[in-house]
Amino acid sequence: MELDVSRTIKWIKLANEKIQMNKDYLTTLDQPIGDGDHGINMARGFQAVVTKLDEEDYQEVSDVLKDVAMTIMSKVGGASGPLFATVFLKLTNALKGEQIINQKQFAIGLNEAVSGLKQRGKATEGEKTMVDVWSPIADLFQTKEEVDHSSILQTASNALEKVKDMMATKGRASYFKEKSIGHLDPGAVSSYYIFEALAEVWKGASK
Repeated sequence: MELDVSRTIKWIKLANEKIQMNKDYLTTLDQPIGDGDHGINMARGFQAVVTKLDEEDYQEVSDVLKDVAMTIMSKVGGASGPLFATVFLKLTNALKGEQIINQKQFAIGLNEAVSGLKQRGKATEGEKTMVDVWSPIADLFQTKEEVDHSSILQTASNALEKVKDMMATKGRASYFKEKSIGHLDPGAVSSYYIFEALAEVWKGASK
């Protein structure tokens, strides 16, 4: 499986569709342990991303991802904006100069994204954040010989289940301590939608 410009754009547009469809759900998740605006912010930001992508003509995958990162940074409020912008910017930097991205190159990009996310959010695995979804996906691409759509979905789904059982130790949710157990982190759920969309693109390109 390889990612080119058109598949990358399709990936982001699919992610936007899933975020728009689940905007209210994401907001509901954010209300008990967050600011209550995650769904609204993500929906606004990703809609702006799609508008930007429709306006441009891209030659490289990294150019697409750079516009994704910059638009998210300017349009998504709260803590989520810088965090999601960081992962896409790190992907941009790792994949620069390539028109076609293979699994090995994408794995390198994901590792860079996770490192950037940890640094920006001052978080690591097991703290009930979006790191707990991005990190297992990065490990999958790094370790599995041939990643397919079902392995992406399974890994993301398993990661989300584990997040639910964690006690938050980062961000606003950490104030709730044990009460955060059983709640899903909205940033982790948004990340799941991003990888659910990637899995669909991966499947389509593997036929």
